[in-house]
Amino acid sequence: MLLSMPARLAADLIWTPDGGWKIEGGLTSGLSGEEGRSALALMNKAREAEGKKSYYSALSGYKKITKRYPNSIYAPEAFYHTALIRLARHQYLKAFQALQEIVSRFPSTSRFNEVIGMQFRIACDLLDGARNRSWFLGIGFHNREASVMQFEVVLANAPYSEYAPLALMSIAKAHQYLRNPEESIDALDRMINTYPKSVLAPDAYLKSAQAFASLVTGPNYDQTCTKEAITYFEDFVILYPGDQNITIAEKGLAEMKETLADSKVRIGDYYLKYRRNYKAAKVFYNEAITDYPDSPVAGRARAKLTKVDALLADQEKAAAGTAATPAQQNPPKKKRFLFF
Repeated sequence: MLLSMPARLAADLIWTPDGGWKIEGGLTSGLSGEEGRSALALMNKAREAEGKKSYYSALSGYKKITKRYPNSIYAPEAFYHTALIRLARHQYLKAFQALQEIVSRFPSTSRFNEVIGMQFRIACDLLDGARNRSWFLGIGFHNREASVMQFEVVLANAPYSEYAPLALMSIAKAHQYLRNPEESIDALDRMINTYPKSVLAPDAYLKSAQAFASLVTGPNYDQTCTKEAITYFEDFVILYPGDQNITIAEKGLAEMKETLADSKVRIGDYYLKYRRNYKAAKVFYNEAITDYPDSPVAGRARAKLTKVDALLADQEKAAAGTAATPAQQNPPKKKRFLFF
C-alpha cells in the first residue's frame, strides 16, 4: 500500500518539459508492465494539457489516474495538480477537497506541510470574501461558512502545526463576520486553552474580552457577559503588561467595571425607592464601591449610602420608640373589691 511508502515519495516524482514524468531515488511507481506504461502516458498527457491550460482535459486525465491507479506513486501528484487547476479556476471548494485527499490517503507525502499551507490559504481566501466558481454556474456567492469548516479541517489535519492556532483565530474572525459571537468566543477559548504559549494568545485574550463586551446591553440588564469581559481584560492586563494593546485593554476594563458598578447602584436604587428595604440597598451600594472604587459611579454610591444610613438610623429610632412589651401594650386591669 502507498501509505507505507517513505516520506520522500512525492519528491522523487519529477516532471520536465522534455522528458515528462520520471521516478528518481530508487522508487517504483507501484505498477508494472502495460499498467505502468498506461499510467505514465496518462500522467504525461494530463501534464501537457495543464501546461497548455486545457484544464478540462487535464482534469479528466488526473481523475483517471486517481481512479484506476489509486495506490500508485502518481495518485498523490494527480490530486496535487488537480488542486492547482481548481485554484487557477477559482474553484476553491474542489481544490480544498483534492488537497484533503492527499492528506487523508497519503499522509507520508513530503508535500504534507505544503498541502496544509495551501488548505489554510484557501480557507483564508473564502474568509476574505473570495467567491467560488463552478464550470456551469459561473461565480457564486460569498461563502464564509465554508471557510469555518475548512479551518476546522486544517486544525484536525495538523493540530500541532503553526497553522493550528491561526486556524482557531480565523474561525473566531469568521464567526464575527457571521454575527455568531458565542461561536467566536468558543473558538478563542479553545485557542487560549489549547495553545496558551502561542504568540497569538494575547490577541485571543483581548478579542475574547471584546467579544463578551459586545454582548453587554447596559447596566439595566443581566451582567454575566460584563463579568466575563472583566475577567478576560484583567487576565490580559496581568499576563501581558508590556503588550502594545495594553491601553485598549485598560480602557475596556474600565468601561466594563463602570457598567457593572452602575448596575449595582441601580439595583440599590430599586430597593431604596420601591421596596424601602434600606439594608438591601446598602449592600448593593457597597458592592458598587467595591467593584470600581475610583469611578464616578462609586461617588454616586457613596452619596446614596449617606442617605441610606440616615434613613436606617431614623427607622431604628422609630422602631425603638414604638416598641413595647406585651405587658405595656395590655396592662392588667386593677382589681376591684366589692363591699357588702
